[in-house]
Amino acid sequence: MAKKKNFPLRIDPKLYDVLQTWAKDEFRSVNSHLEFLLRESAKKAGRLPKKTDQQED
Repeated sequence: MAKKKNFPLRIDPKLYDVLQTWAKDEFRSVNSHLEFLLRESAKKAGRLPKKTDQQED
């Protein structure tokens, strides 16, 4: 697995609360849920290739 990049993120507390609840509903940590949402958004925008059977995370 590739090493992950760390970076600070400032976020509105109310938005964080929404994300925290959403992540909990999906059985994910907030961090992994944010990564999931960003990856899906990047795919939809055509900025990230869609995953193939041979690719790994």
